[in-house]
Order: sequence, then C-alpha cells, then structure tokens
Amino acid sequence: MKINKLVYGFILVTTCLISAGFASGAELKFNTQDFAPFNYDSGGIVSGPAADIIRRICSATKIDCSMQLLPWARAQDEVRNGKAHGIFVVGWNEEQSKWLYFSPPILNSEYGFFVRDDNPLKFKQNSDVKGYTVGVYGPSNTATALEKIKAEIKDLTIDMTPDGGAAFKKLSVSRIDAVFSNRDVGNDLMRKLGIRNIRYAGRQQILKYYIGFSQKFTEKKLVDQFNTAFRNLHKRGIIQEILSKYKMGAAQLE
Repeated sequence: MKINKLVYGFILVTTCLISAGFASGAELKFNTQDFAPFNYDSGGIVSGPAADIIRRICSATKIDCSMQLLPWARAQDEVRNGKAHGIFVVGWNEEQSKWLYFSPPILNSEYGFFVRDDNPLKFKQNSDVKGYTVGVYGPSNTATALEKIKAEIKDLTIDMTPDGGAAFKKLSVSRIDAVFSNRDVGNDLMRKLGIRNIRYAGRQQILKYYIGFSQKFTEKKLVDQFNTAFRNLHKRGIIQEILSKYKMGAAQLE
C-alpha cells in the first residue's frame, strides 16, 4: 500500500511538472550572429539584450538553453537543417513565417539615414534622398528595404558592401552621400570606429525584432511554453528592465 501511494505520488508530481511546463530534458539550441549592439561575443560568451532575455526565459521555464554565434548564412542553415532550434534576432516577414515560429516582438529599433554633419538633411520622406548615393550593408534585410525605396523614387544609387563599417568610412570622407542602416547598429559602429562627423538624419521605418524557432525541428508546445514565459516576464516589467540596461525599448505585446 505504501509503495502504491509512493508511485501514485511520483506520477502526480511528474504530471504537475509537465503540465506546468517544467518537464526535465527540454532543450533549445539558439544561433545568432555578430550584430552589435543586439548580439555579440564577450569573452567567448554570446552577449547582448536578446541573449539576456533568452537566458531569463530559459531559467524561468527550466529549459536547457545554449547559444552560439556564427556567420548569419550558416546560423540560418543550421536552424533549417535541425542542428539548432532557434535564431535571433530576426525581423518578421512572409517568407520567414513559412519556416519559423516567432516569439512576441522582443524589442524596438528602426531603419534610417545617416549623413555627414555638414549635410542639413532632416529625413522625413523617401524623396528627401532623391539623387543620393547611399551605402548599405548587404545582402541583408536592410539592403532589401533600401531597394524598395529605390524602386519608389528611382533616382537613387545603392552602394552595397559586405562590411557595414566600410559604408560609414566612405560617408565620413564624402565618397557617398548617406548610409542606410539600423539606427542602433550605426551608432555602435561609429563609436567603435571613432567616427565623429556623421549624424542620424531620421527614421525611415520602425523595426520589431523577434526570436525565431524552426517549425520543422521544434515542438510547438515548447515554443508556446517559451512565449508564455516571455509574456509573463513582460507583464511583470522584467523584459523592460533588461532592455533598459542597454538603453533600448521593449516592443508592445501583440
């Protein structure tokens, strides 16, 4: 009788843990890229606001999480091929929604134009950069967004480079007229490069960044558990607290 009670008690506790989302053995492997100030290496550790948020969620849900920083193409390929479950940070688009589950938006940023200090531009609309030669890192979502601007206003030349810092160096010495970049990434690059004669001329579009999960290789229940924990931490102000340390703003829950 005592043995039966013990067995019953063990089954009951295990069932409660599973239903609460704290089943042992749950694992998530995340890939990311060097995309400071959002993701970067610090002493061999994947760091930044998104990494901090993921670690906080994994701690709350008792999920065993690991992260590695890779070139972006490889990072995505590994998620597509099941070598990793998730990837961050990513923007939502229709193509990616075909193979990724998404977290709620974790933070806000924006794309905009940078110009030299001697350029009086205050960017308000796409036609403001008509006739410009604009540098951009690419291939990338940023470059794709700039190509859409070019399709609208026609008279715009795109100077694409695989090194984001190179575009800002060119702008600094007036080899191009502007740089189209994520605002936070641009400011971080200029700080690291010691560039002081460039300023942010204005926002072109608001961005929301997410965490993506492979639909093929990640159980939907585990994604839902992760996202529920994120929402709970957001409602308690913990996500906002993490982001405030990086002087970034949390996105509103959708």
